[in-house]
Amino acid sequence: MAEQQQQFYLLLSNLLSPDNVVRKQAEEAYENISGQSKVTFLLQALRNSAAAEEVRQMAAVLMRRMLSASFDEVFPSLAPDVQNAVKGELLLGIQMEGSSNIRKKTCDIAAELSRNLIDDDGNNQWPEILKFLFESVSSQNVALREAALHIFWNFPGIFGNQQQHYLDVIKRMLLQCMQDQENSTIRMLAARAAAAFVLANENNTPLQKHFADMLPSILQAVNDSCYQNDDSVLKSLVELADTAPKYLRPHLEPTLTLSLKLCADTTLQNMQRQLALEVIVTLSETASAMLRKHSNIVSQAIPQMLAMMVDLENDENWSNSDELEDDDFDSNAVAGESALDRIACGLGGKVVLPLIKEHIMQMLQNPDWKYRHAGLMALSAIGEGCHQQMEGILNEIVNFVLLFLQDPHPRVRYAACNAIGQMATDFAPTFQRKFHDKVISALLQTMEDQTNPRVQAHAAAALINFTEDCPKSLLLPYLDNLVNHLHVIMVAKLQELVQKGTKLVLEQVVTSIASVADTAEEKFVPYYDLFMPSLKHIVENGVQKELRLLRGKTIECISLIGLAVGKDKFMQDASDVMQLLLKTQTDSSELEDDDPQISYMISAWARMCKILGKEFQQYLPVVMGPLMKTASIKPEVALLDTQDMESMSEDDGWEFVNLGDQQSFGIKTAGLEEKATACQMLVCYAKELKEGFAEYTEQVVKLMVPLLKFYFHDGVRVAAAESMPLLLECARVQGPEYVTQMWHFMCDSLIKGIGTEPDSDVLSEIMHSFAKCIELMGEGCLNKEHLEELGNIMKGKLEEHFKNQELRQAKRQDEDYDEQVEENLQDEDDSDVYILTKISDILHSMFSCYKDKVLPWFEQILPLIVNLICPHRPWADKQWGLCIFDDVIEHCSPTSFKYAEYFLRPMLQYICDNSPEVRQAAAYGVGVMAQFGGENYRPFCTEAIPLLVGVIQMEGSRTKENINATENCISAVGKVMKCRPECVNVNEILPHWLSWLPLHEDKEEAVHTFSYLCDLIESNNPIVLGPNNSSLPRVFAIIADGLTNEAIKNEDACSKRLANVIRQVQGSGGLWTECMTSLNEAQQAAIQNLLNSA
Repeated sequence: MAEQQQQFYLLLSNLLSPDNVVRKQAEEAYENISGQSKVTFLLQALRNSAAAEEVRQMAAVLMRRMLSASFDEVFPSLAPDVQNAVKGELLLGIQMEGSSNIRKKTCDIAAELSRNLIDDDGNNQWPEILKFLFESVSSQNVALREAALHIFWNFPGIFGNQQQHYLDVIKRMLLQCMQDQENSTIRMLAARAAAAFVLANENNTPLQKHFADMLPSILQAVNDSCYQNDDSVLKSLVELADTAPKYLRPHLEPTLTLSLKLCADTTLQNMQRQLALEVIVTLSETASAMLRKHSNIVSQAIPQMLAMMVDLENDENWSNSDELEDDDFDSNAVAGESALDRIACGLGGKVVLPLIKEHIMQMLQNPDWKYRHAGLMALSAIGEGCHQQMEGILNEIVNFVLLFLQDPHPRVRYAACNAIGQMATDFAPTFQRKFHDKVISALLQTMEDQTNPRVQAHAAAALINFTEDCPKSLLLPYLDNLVNHLHVIMVAKLQELVQKGTKLVLEQVVTSIASVADTAEEKFVPYYDLFMPSLKHIVENGVQKELRLLRGKTIECISLIGLAVGKDKFMQDASDVMQLLLKTQTDSSELEDDDPQISYMISAWARMCKILGKEFQQYLPVVMGPLMKTASIKPEVALLDTQDMESMSEDDGWEFVNLGDQQSFGIKTAGLEEKATACQMLVCYAKELKEGFAEYTEQVVKLMVPLLKFYFHDGVRVAAAESMPLLLECARVQGPEYVTQMWHFMCDSLIKGIGTEPDSDVLSEIMHSFAKCIELMGEGCLNKEHLEELGNIMKGKLEEHFKNQELRQAKRQDEDYDEQVEENLQDEDDSDVYILTKISDILHSMFSCYKDKVLPWFEQILPLIVNLICPHRPWADKQWGLCIFDDVIEHCSPTSFKYAEYFLRPMLQYICDNSPEVRQAAAYGVGVMAQFGGENYRPFCTEAIPLLVGVIQMEGSRTKENINATENCISAVGKVMKCRPECVNVNEILPHWLSWLPLHEDKEEAVHTFSYLCDLIESNNPIVLGPNNSSLPRVFAIIADGLTNEAIKNEDACSKRLANVIRQVQGSGGLWTECMTSLNEAQQAAIQNLLNSA
């Protein structure tokens, strides 16, 4: 045994070896040891004070990890006496250990073991540790008090179901320790433990109130620790602000005052000052209404952020640097800017803009360039949060900022470019409409600053932002000037690249050209030959490693120009470009994984696919390999506790999510964006190539279905959802059996995705795709289990919808409720309603495929749908509730009448509702009653007519907000006359109905009205034609008007019927002339066009 233990010590040493081979072998050997043996060996190593400290530390880390990751596999299988020995040895180790480091690590193991020994009923199956805590915390031995606090901090839930019983003891113990004047370590640890306990009970309001009087002691510890070069307690305060902001409310003023004091103290380290600021900024996000009441503190915090932004270094080489270095996220300038952005978004422009405006104006007039730079960067930062308030004064802001493009200092000119670019994005397209003339010329002038490449490049970047969101019509008058400027700069910078190897400006100019082409579309054709040879030259010759980004951006530019000018113009170069891309692609096996060209290539291929259409299919064998490889990237993830996290930093590309209980989830974000782009491109291929993509559907569906659960990136899940119906369509050529197999492979995951997806935007995409899939697959595509699961999920979503509304009502009663909170609640409401529309989509696809066979399944959610149309519900609920019942009538009649008691009365009442959306849904319902409802609905059609007519003739019925509802009423009247003439006096209503035509807005209903009009004309209806065809000119005007408003498409069946009617009149000489001369030029042209094409 002793020999084995010695071998194990050697193994632990080797696990620490800097030699990769030695370490790898040790890791493999360690993995092969059984769990029970590991426990024995690790515990012995930990308790052996003669062993080297680093070996004992390694043993402690491995023991804790094993309990954290594999507790269920290892600990319960140990004999009871071994389990007790482990517990006893750990407690003994804490008491006897001489090394504070090892003692702390042993405490971590004890906490981890205790965490796993709380059973399902909340009993702690290790009562001895609770006894140990109570004894140690009152001990005269400081080390034992530290140990007790450390364990409690690490696992605040250690008391399990005894917590309530011991609450006063816990509080007394923590307060006592926080007031220990002799031992600052005890005070700090107790403060952290107190914060951890509050965080662990974040939803227990009575407990939070009971512990409120601990906060002054925590704040005192925050202050003291910062001046002892320890920011751990301050970090706990940030966590409280993030997770339990209401706990801070009784002492919010002192919390904010302390944070402000620490932030302003330049004797402290930057990180501590930034953390202190983080408390205030976090509260602006998690408790914005609470913070808005303390505008005095906010007004003092904003100058602190601006002061941090002035903390810049003088760098002699800044202007000529050819590499864009990443922002230094630890710097005060970046921290201040980020804080400003977040506080503006959190508190809103109404609060922030008045507090900051004067400061910025003063900074912009300061002789020191750093202040002017900071002022302009501050303007960039607050644009998103102060959007509404800045819009009113945008004119003066823009005119002022443009002056700084002439500033003597290059970094101020750079900041002015930054502000212009940011505003172009934040205020698009208003910004472009108002300032196009000033901004374009000013940026082009700044781009000529040859002596300052960084400024030139940033002016080009601002131009990209401007053109990306610029309406095409606004850009065209400047196109010639823009293109010529860009061409001159590109030629000059190409020469510089050859002579000096500098590329920064060229990279941005190439993207500017791409952005201009993308907006100008076919109007870029005349300039195509000016750029394409040089761009091809860069791709062909720029093969050095340092030119990878330039080459990638050039590939992007070529493909965007190709897409803009269209296939005809691009074909002259298509073959060359494809060969260049293919060469890069075939060399891609040599590309490193982080090569920026990869993502540019992936997007370029997709654009080439759009340009070439079906001809692109031949390139798929080359393209698909690398694309699938990128789409299959698996990110590096880890479940970490606080100790592990300290050894990994965000600088290495790791991001962390705090899971509570001292645990965090870490993910290495490298490659995630590329993965999302690749998935989006697969969607593009499926959409563009259809059956041409069929042979790849199997591998793509196998990749995409699991990605519905890829929670590290929303874009990946959206692409996965979007791909499902497209892949089913692509696979159709493989035969019905193949498609059915594919559907079975994806169906289960789609339904589960609807149930579990946390993000509402992604959820709506999954629901939309699921509805499309059902329509594609048709009746019988869901088995009994699927239907049951889907029913439960739908029920859950609707119940959640009502619950969320109640929660929002409760928030309106909250003491911190204000108009900004109301705005946020409205946003939440909009998001909820959007999900409701997708529930309606799914039900629509179910009804349209299954018809009345689905009604027994529908009955489980029927009470919830009925609840949507109750009078007290918001208008959007009524609208979508009615839409669902419209579908029931349209697809499930005559059986639908058995539910008439639930929806008929409300539907008729809502024809005259105040909300146009509700009126529209109710009117549509009357139309489908007449078309599909059957005999039982006859009396209700009769009852609806005067209500519909009343809405149509109401004052303001044709205004923008009312027009859709009114047109649905007109269409419904037409449907009743056509399908249920016995329910209405057609001769009395028909003249009125004709006077209401044509419909302009609702294209679907326009088709119904024109179809009925054709019926009437073809049957020579005397009311429509008038005596001696005298009403025909009016009928012509209706048809022509419909055509000019594109209410009738040439491919519509009724357009052929209308063309026949017109041809009959054409042969009647005088009547034809009379009809045509009553029309304006556009209407005459529309009639001619119809005759030529239909």
